Amino acid sequence: TGSPVVVLFHGLEGSADSHYARDLMATTQARGWHGVVAHFRGCSGEANRLPRAYFAGDSEDIGHMLHHVKSRHTDAPVYAVGVSLGGNALLKWLGEQGDAARSLVECAAGVSAPVDLTAAGNALDRGFNRRVYTARFLVTLKHKALNKAHQFPGLLDAEAIAAATTFREFDTLVTARLHGFRDADDYWLKVSAKPLLKSITTPTLIINAKNDPFLPSTALPTLADISPAVTIEQPATGGHVSFPSGPFPGNLDWLSRRLMQHFDTQHR
Repeated sequence: TGSPVVVLFHGLEGSADSHYARDLMATTQARGWHGVVAHFRGCSGEANRLPRAYFAGDSEDIGHMLHHVKSRHTDAPVYAVGVSLGGNALLKWLGEQGDAARSLVECAAGVSAPVDLTAAGNALDRGFNRRVYTARFLVTLKHKALNKAHQFPGLLDAEAIAAATTFREFDTLVTARLHGFRDADDYWLKVSAKPLLKSITTPTLIINAKNDPFLPSTALPTLADISPAVTIEQPATGGHVSFPSGPFPGNLDWLSRRLMQHFDTQHR
């Protein structure tokens, strides 16, 4: 068999240049393995040409990209990692596919995945989170959405999008509109991966810090939410895709090392 292939699905507005992507790809290549960062639509630096975008429940695109990777590496084991939004989408796909996922992926991991999007959306639209994290995300999200509104006249309400200051407003005006949901609440409810974690049969590690500002600790998955194939780890600290190790200010290599340990349990 060929060397393992690690496929990374990035987070909201992430890319191959995200810190966790660079670190994981470097760790993967140092082992002599192959690394792939699968960019969601509109995140590679090139605008998507269709009247749609990417979203937290885009399991169809997850499957498409994994099929593409497997078709090019037919004799190699494929390990998939989803971070944040990409983590929710990957976990949702794994749950929907059940045993069928094993034909494409031998092992998987979700990192800082907002598996309860209602809880995550509400957390991000309050106080400090709204002023800092949400405001930062909305700068690029609104820019892309306004370009989409210009590209497809009548599809989106550009004036309302420009005025949006919360994820609830943006997801109602853009994400739900482009992908067939009634509004943000309908979208968050229908694409959250948490109800599907019991259906996962691929060996999967789910890591969430209890102090992640994007997902309250009360909304994290519990043993009652998961299948025997799933392992949950919930360190007290680590924030959102940080997990520093060592003395202050620490370094971020813990996450890549932990993921490799997980993959090694499958790679003999």
